[in-house]
Formats: sequence, C-alpha cells, structure tokens
Amino acid sequence: MTEETKDAEREAEVQGNEETEMDWKAVNEELQGRIEQLEEGIASRDSELAALKDSLAGAVAKYRAAVMASVPGVPEELLKGKTVEEIDASLELAQGIVAKVRQEFESEVAARSIPAGAPPRTPPDLSALPPGEKIAQALARQRT
Repeated sequence: MTEETKDAEREAEVQGNEETEMDWKAVNEELQGRIEQLEEGIASRDSELAALKDSLAGAVAKYRAAVMASVPGVPEELLKGKTVEEIDASLELAQGIVAKVRQEFESEVAARSIPAGAPPRTPPDLSALPPGEKIAQALARQRT
C-alpha cells in the first residue's frame, strides 16, 4: 500500500468518525429533550397527586364528622381511620362495644333496682287452710 492510499483511508476514517460523532450528538440532544419532558410530566403528576391526597383527606374528615353526627352514642375516641373503609370498620367495632357495655349496664341496673312504692296488695293465700277455716274466712269477708 502506498502512502497516498493510507492517507486517503485515514481521511475517510476521520470523516466517518466526525459524522458518527454528529449523529451521537443529535441523538443525545433528542434524548435530553425527551428526559426534560418526562421530568416535567412527573412533576405535574406529583402536584396533581398531592392535591388529590389533600382533597381525599378533607373528604374523609367530613365523612367522619357526618358519621359522628349520625351516631351520637359512639364515643369519638373509638372512631378512627384515615380512609372511609377504616372509619366504617371502626364504626362497626365501636357500635359492638357500645352495645355490649349498654347491655351489661342495663342488666346490672336491673339487678340492683328496687321497685318504687309498696308491692301490690294481694289477697291472702287460703289454699293451705282446712275447709272449715276457708268457710269462716268467706263469711267474715261477707260481713264487712
């Protein structure tokens, strides 16, 4: 091979390398632009997600307040949760606890209660008396 052929090959190789480098630069710029677009999209979605989370938290707080207003017998401390499903589950549990406490309280009060006033008057039980005394009792009641 001659010197001229080698020089021509080197020039062709350098030109090819320059073209390849330019192609890579174009691809790199295109990809950088696409990355920027995707990052902007992610930032936009993140802000939308934060807004939705705030909205959901407000809606859950209002739901909890509405549940508390509709079920006055349940203590507020028993109603917990950060989602509607959690609040519903804690409401069900709280209602069970309240019903059980109420039932135990009512049975305890009933066991301790004393009827107001005197017991009702009942006629004396004459079933154990012999027949002669039963007749005497009946005659005594007729006279009065």
